[in-house]
Amino acid sequence: MKLSLTVNETAHELEVAPNALLVEIIRGDLGLTGTHVGCDTSQCGACTVEMDGRAVKSCTVLAGQAQDARVTTIEGLGAPGNLHPMQTAFQAHHALQCGFCTPGMIISAIDLVKRADGRLDEAAVREGLAGNLCRCTGYHNIVEAVLAAAGQM
Repeated sequence: MKLSLTVNETAHELEVAPNALLVEIIRGDLGLTGTHVGCDTSQCGACTVEMDGRAVKSCTVLAGQAQDARVTTIEGLGAPGNLHPMQTAFQAHHALQCGFCTPGMIISAIDLVKRADGRLDEAAVREGLAGNLCRCTGYHNIVEAVLAAAGQM
């Protein structure tokens, strides 16, 4: 099937299998490997990207569901020397260790801040990021980073 979508502000037209997953398109066809595959069951959040303004777990989105969508991956957020405020906060608050969950966690955190409309506290951040698993950090620094970035976005 023919798939047309925009990823990180670049339009793409691809020929994909009807059962292809968005994460496969992003990583394989487009070579954007910042989006990780962790569990393949939508449990860990490592594959989270923004699609049409909402965070989605790309391991459960079929290619056809992304037709004409606008997708942002971690590579589309910022660049060295010009990071997104959430990326800067994760760096400043040491909110990452191995880094495997970080791209999906950052995309989910940005979505959480957008939807919170200024009403975030520690409990809301922990609940809002419950679908993103981190095996290394214990979440404390992640929560601190999200709260700090919320004031900058």
